[in-house]
Amino acid sequence: MSGSLGGFLAGLAVALLPLLAAGFWLGRRTARPQSLGDLGTPVEHATFQTLHTASLAAPPLRAGLTGETAGKSARKLRSLLGTDALCLTDRDDVLVWDGVGGHHRAEVMARLAGPLETGRGEAFPLSCDIPDCSVRWAVVAPLTVDDRVHGALVACAPRESAVLARAAGEVARWVSVQLELADLDQSRTRLIEAEIKALRAQISPHFIFNSLAVIASFVRTDPERARELLLEFADFTRYSFRRHGDFTTLADELHAIDHYLALVRARFGDRLAVTLQVAPEVLPVALPFLCLQPLVENAVKHGLEGKADRCRIQITAQDAGAEALVVIEDDGAGMDPGLLRRILAREVSPSGGIGLSNVDERLRQVYGDDHGLVIETAVGAGMKITVRLPKYQPGVHSAGRLGRE
Repeated sequence: MSGSLGGFLAGLAVALLPLLAAGFWLGRRTARPQSLGDLGTPVEHATFQTLHTASLAAPPLRAGLTGETAGKSARKLRSLLGTDALCLTDRDDVLVWDGVGGHHRAEVMARLAGPLETGRGEAFPLSCDIPDCSVRWAVVAPLTVDDRVHGALVACAPRESAVLARAAGEVARWVSVQLELADLDQSRTRLIEAEIKALRAQISPHFIFNSLAVIASFVRTDPERARELLLEFADFTRYSFRRHGDFTTLADELHAIDHYLALVRARFGDRLAVTLQVAPEVLPVALPFLCLQPLVENAVKHGLEGKADRCRIQITAQDAGAEALVVIEDDGAGMDPGLLRRILAREVSPSGGIGLSNVDERLRQVYGDDHGLVIETAVGAGMKITVRLPKYQPGVHSAGRLGRE
């Protein structure tokens, strides 16, 4: 849902840019002639200039409305409007004033109560005792996100202008779209963090208890083995509960899986056979944190469930051009496909809290709906889970490898 809304807002932003281009051209055509070079007609040149200026103003705004981001974007926004001065405010104060007439700050803020309350634009004359002050009129255009007014864009000019009023409104709407996209980005980050916290909460207490019990069983009979398992347990839990970064590398995730499997093998011995095949070139690929380990845990659970003989799990990571292809397959009890669909849709809770739906949702949030889990299963036929990880995805960067302390 967040992806489709983000796409709509991005489309709206693009749709507004031609309007900004027209306003830019009207305001600049006679006041500031430019060398057109090879850009074609004046309108084409103005469109290029508008798109270029807007592209420079957008990145700071995608971080939200703060004094820092307002300061980085204000000059570009003033260039779009061609005004003598422009200021951006939140609901309480002027965040930045770019251009002349900064002594009007207090007067502008005093006049913003109505527009900030109603969400409607307003134009008004400015009072000034300085003879050579070039700003005598202000146009206020509220900045709204989800129907809430977060601040205002105020353009100041020597005289009243209906064209400036309309242009300021269009620029304010474009800025509002950028702020709404920023809000979506922040919501996405908070959601991913919440999903990771939920996944950490699902780490089975039985697994922790059983791991410690197995370690304790070796303390007298094989102290060195107990020490090795204790280090495996410490490294696994330290990785699982680390506090920095939403993303990790495939190498680090597989390293954590190796710690987990060492503890499981200590408990089940020859009942568990794991085959691991990894292409070295995919080890640096970044992926969401705690993305593969729950899938391996799922394979162990369903592989050993209801079986007295050996469970075989195969983990492969292959280079597939622009993607890394990770497959986790077990020959265990499998699952009814209808039940699996309900679990992924969160209509029912999975036994054991393994978190297939958690991983599936996070993959879709990060990479898009076509990168969700692909699961092949049937009752008694085991389970095969395929994960497609793009090697390069904007915003997906690992926090760096964690070494043993």
